[in-house]
Amino acid sequence: MRLVLQRVRHARVTVEGRVTGQIGPGLLVLAGFAPDDDAAILDRLARKMVQLRIFADDEGKMNRSVLDVGGEVLVVSQFTLLADTRKGNRPSYIGAAPPPLAVPLYEQFVALVAGLLGRPVATGEFGADMQVELLNDGPVTIVLDS
Repeated sequence: MRLVLQRVRHARVTVEGRVTGQIGPGLLVLAGFAPDDDAAILDRLARKMVQLRIFADDEGKMNRSVLDVGGEVLVVSQFTLLADTRKGNRPSYIGAAPPPLAVPLYEQFVALVAGLLGRPVATGEFGADMQVELLNDGPVTIVLDS
């Protein structure tokens, strides 16, 4: 599993002109899943993500989590995060979980994050051609990998 976290002022996902998920200040999370990901990995990374201190405290230091600041979260599936580019110029996606495995992992991850936050999580649409718009805050971009 690989997550790319971006601290944002706002973000939204559009599919065929329709907004599927939208947030204000918080985290845009791009999530890629591998075939060997399991409940323990999902839980560990979900907890790490919501507790990661990448938001400013009253003194301007990155010392608060998305949980601490009451930020929102938008989770977007992105199998290309698991691209293997070691050979040639065309990425291989063999390391990414196929949809029958990835969809339940994605749904379970979103549910875990929502449970940890105590509120719903915005999402993209699995497998769709999505347009993701964001205003990166900082910029702050962190990669979490299992």
